[in-house]
Amino acid sequence: MRRLDPHETWAAVTGGALLIDTRTDRQRARQGDLPGAIVIDRTVLEWRLDPASASRIPEASGYDVQVVVVCRQGYSSSLAAASLRALGLDRATDLVGGVEAWVAAGLPVTGGPADVRE
Repeated sequence: MRRLDPHETWAAVTGGALLIDTRTDRQRARQGDLPGAIVIDRTVLEWRLDPASASRIPEASGYDVQVVVVCRQGYSSSLAAASLRALGLDRATDLVGGVEAWVAAGLPVTGGPADVRE
């Protein structure tokens, strides 16, 4: 899996990729929210993004959708992206260094409200 740096992630998102934020509420409160990100708890990520799941979000419309997963530092997001690829989402990847790298690169964060999906 080729992981994306912050600027590649921004380009993917502006090009239509789904940006999936798996950080906790507390982490997002400290670091800010990412523009356009959909917040999905890591514990339900696969059910929400698998196009065959009855519990999927509407944006998970097919296995060809590009998904970029982000977490605080880029560790759990790499495992999440690998799990999504195992489901058949071959374009799933993650942000190297997580939101910490995003912020360090000077990319935008917002104060919310976040698009949280249960």
